[in-house]
Amino acid sequence: MDGLRDLILHVSGEPTPPLLPTITSRRPALEAVVGDVADEDVDAIVNSANKDLAPGKGVNGAVHRGAGPELMAHTIALGGCTVGEAKITQGFGLSADWIIHTVAPRWHDGTDGEPLLLGWCYQACLACADEVAAESVAFPALGAGARGFPPREAARIAVAAVRAASTLVRKVRFVCFDGPTLREFDSAIREHAEDA
Repeated sequence: MDGLRDLILHVSGEPTPPLLPTITSRRPALEAVVGDVADEDVDAIVNSANKDLAPGKGVNGAVHRGAGPELMAHTIALGGCTVGEAKITQGFGLSADWIIHTVAPRWHDGTDGEPLLLGWCYQACLACADEVAAESVAFPALGAGARGFPPREAARIAVAAVRAASTLVRKVRFVCFDGPTLREFDSAIREHAEDA
């Protein structure tokens, strides 16, 4: 926005009033907890979905059960989702207003581009959150469950991707499925706080 104002000032020689309020991105506050992402009381939760966005096991099953049958009708209409992409629906029966669906890559020892793809999942989810002005987002530990990422690697990628994103989200909560995964996320958050 400032670039557009500067261009108008340069061309006309006259100062111009702001065209729109200036909105700046900021680094969201990060926290990690143990729990079920479907139970989180935030603006948006993230569903670790399959490519068809159909009900499944784990986080995906819990999200679909909590949201109710309306969710499935809406996810079918979205036409699926590719790895690293994100799509958004209403929260339906959940406390969250929005559900952001993303498909995490499978771990292949980090040699098949999967760390980059996992980072894209987080950044695509934050972009969806920005589209609906969500200020708080709860993520499961994407990739760290059935997708096979080592929890330490999944945590480091998650925190780095969120820290690198340009977003309007104010608070990100990583909802871990067990204590060891929580410790990895806490450690990654501390490491990035020291680097800031």
